[in-house]
Amino acid sequence: MKELFALLDFGGYIALLLWGVHMVQSGVQRAFGASLGIWMGRALGTRVRAFFTGLAITSAIQSSTATGLMIASFAAGGLVALGPGLAAMLGANVGTTLIVQLLSFNLTAVAPASILIGVWLFRRNQPSRRRDLGRVFIGLGLLLMALQQLVQLFAPLQDASLLQILLGALSDQPVIGLLLAAILAWAAHSSVAVVVLIMSLAAHGLVTPALAFALVLGANLGTSINPMLEGSADNNPAARRLPLGNLGMRLAGCMLALSLLPWLPSLMAFFSPDPSRAVANFHTLFNVLTALLFLPILTPYSKLLVKLLPKRTDPNDPSRPQYLDESAHEVPGIALGNAAREALRLADMLQSLIGMARASVLQDNRHRNAHARYISNAINRLERLITTYVATLDQDALNSADHRRRDEILVFSANIAHAASLITNGLLVHAAGVFKKGRSFTPKQATELTTMLDRLIRNQRQAAALFVAEDVRSAKFLAFEKDHFRELETNAAEQHLENIKLGRLDAAELGSFYLDILRDIKTVNSYLIEASAYPILAKNNELLPNRLRDSESLTE
Repeated sequence: MKELFALLDFGGYIALLLWGVHMVQSGVQRAFGASLGIWMGRALGTRVRAFFTGLAITSAIQSSTATGLMIASFAAGGLVALGPGLAAMLGANVGTTLIVQLLSFNLTAVAPASILIGVWLFRRNQPSRRRDLGRVFIGLGLLLMALQQLVQLFAPLQDASLLQILLGALSDQPVIGLLLAAILAWAAHSSVAVVVLIMSLAAHGLVTPALAFALVLGANLGTSINPMLEGSADNNPAARRLPLGNLGMRLAGCMLALSLLPWLPSLMAFFSPDPSRAVANFHTLFNVLTALLFLPILTPYSKLLVKLLPKRTDPNDPSRPQYLDESAHEVPGIALGNAAREALRLADMLQSLIGMARASVLQDNRHRNAHARYISNAINRLERLITTYVATLDQDALNSADHRRRDEILVFSANIAHAASLITNGLLVHAAGVFKKGRSFTPKQATELTTMLDRLIRNQRQAAALFVAEDVRSAKFLAFEKDHFRELETNAAEQHLENIKLGRLDAAELGSFYLDILRDIKTVNSYLIEASAYPILAKNNELLPNRLRDSESLTE
């Protein structure tokens, strides 16, 4: 019975340790997740910058798995090249070692104060960054308390004959120990918790230094499996390049370290005679040396991965979401980032529709209208999926910035979908009506329409860019485009009235189609402005309540 209670205590403290790590990770991600994701997307440029970006992000969120999932999602969407993405993964792996180094010191006295501060922040604040930071402090306190209890639990186990037999059997089988630690790290989604557990075992002499180092290798290998299984639900092999590349680097490092395992205990004892510190130091040394080994050869390594995992294109189902990962619902910042990236796909599909419209005003392309409707329907289905994905988030977990970003995503997606419907059901129908009657636009009208549609494509690209990176000046310039399109419509309307007045019936009939298309183009441009420019201008108090000169006189 005593052994059963000891086993239950062990399982409970391990669960408390994992829950503490989880609370710290989720708290930081909820507080800074969206900002970290945006900063990461901008910082993943060169390999060196990407390496330190991955290191910094992991040090903040205390999870190389979470960082790996973010980087994998960026790489799958083409927002970051494979080489810098792999460099960021190497930096993330080194970032976890900084956390372990910190936890290797005795910080037990900090635990009660950390929990007290965390509970005060969590109970005193509505869903916000402060409340999320309270979650971080609570998790840190629970983590430290679990470590203290594990240390006390392991103390009497030093003389347990059964445990000594089991661990003694593993001491001669480092590969089996590596695999067991890998499974545990994969299940826990955290190498930090597993390495800290190994440190506790080593501190009480329950494992030999060689076995402890083998277990550390397994913990590092285990966390590289999670991005492989969870990084992308896409069947495209190219989406698995980065997580598979990270797994390959970890596996190569583990094989090299295993070949040097007999000499590692004496080497690490040179840095520190304390077994617990030796485990932490080996964890750091392994990841640093792996990074130094692979950083210079990332370019040929990336080419090999591209060759082994070629990109597969599937144009048959554009409405199938690529980034709406249901497992990210627990962290609103990450989920909103996924929804934003999916919304950008709507903008890309809208650009293809505008290109079809541009071709249709120059020649009879009625046979392509069915494909245009197919793209428009895909945009509308995907817009509904984005709305559902965002609506099912835990609204209580959203802070004010998350609420604003959620509204921006919904406004952007809805306006893009409206623009697509107008192009398909309005602009293309009117253009087809001209050729159906055996007519064609005059060279002047065709030139003006082509110029306007080229300008519309430029505005569409600008709207997508503003949705990603907020810029007030660019938003103002995009908003001013309304005046240009309004002026063209006014001139066309005056010319149409003049043709009717002068009895130019053929010109008036053609002018009616021309005017309808101009109005459709102007309305699509208005949707683009409302999708991205107006939210930015409203946020920065750059919009008037309405366009009336004096609205107060109406209420007098």
